[in-house]
Amino acid sequence: MTRKFFVGGNFKLNPASLAASTSLIEGLNKAELDPETEVVIAPPSIYLIPVKESVRKDVKVAAQNCYFKESGAFTGEISPKQLVDAGIPYVVLGHSERRTLFHETSALVATKTRAAIDAGLKVILCIGETLQEREADKTAEVCQSQLKEVVDVLKEADWSNIVIAYEPVWAIGTGKVATTAQAQQAHADVRSYIAKAVSPAVANDIQILYGGSVTAANSKELARQQDVDGFLVGGASLKPEFADIINARK
Repeated sequence: MTRKFFVGGNFKLNPASLAASTSLIEGLNKAELDPETEVVIAPPSIYLIPVKESVRKDVKVAAQNCYFKESGAFTGEISPKQLVDAGIPYVVLGHSERRTLFHETSALVATKTRAAIDAGLKVILCIGETLQEREADKTAEVCQSQLKEVVDVLKEADWSNIVIAYEPVWAIGTGKVATTAQAQQAHADVRSYIAKAVSPAVANDIQILYGGSVTAANSKELARQQDVDGFLVGGASLKPEFADIINARK
């Protein structure tokens, strides 16, 4: 099966976020994008609605995070239901920065994922290892451990609303990138695990994105790998080359 290509842009927090978002949207709205590629962009939460209202309709919008409670005294958090009410279809959960900087556990990510699916959201679920774990040859073990918590709380049908993003923590914002062979192997291991832990059908259908310092220069070679179904793009999503990354399979 040939899975549809999927490219997500995750805008980093910076003082020029609004200007950068506006510039990116203007570029995307004018660009000739591969119609066979799903495109989702994830701005900081304060810009979600204006970005949704100004970006072209074939580009969807995602929140960078959400909480697992529908309502209550959780100052600063956004509930999945609020995102649905605002017409935001996707949410990014388990991003490496949430795991490493904010110490979110895989159990918490799984709880958030369950709540997001129940509310009607689609989830870009992030997993990945640190440099220390990579050097200890624990990449597959770490990814499977992070996925298992989610497997335990989802039903098989729920996986149609999940996109997995493999993010080697050591290759995010560092300029380092996994070799195509490393990326392909990690993705193949993830797909193999999903086949055993969920079902072969889900493993065959699920999109697995690569999220480690993707640029226009390396995107075409990565996109040719059998188990690389797209990208979760960081810094390059705010540059003109983002359109070239979206068109990596053209």
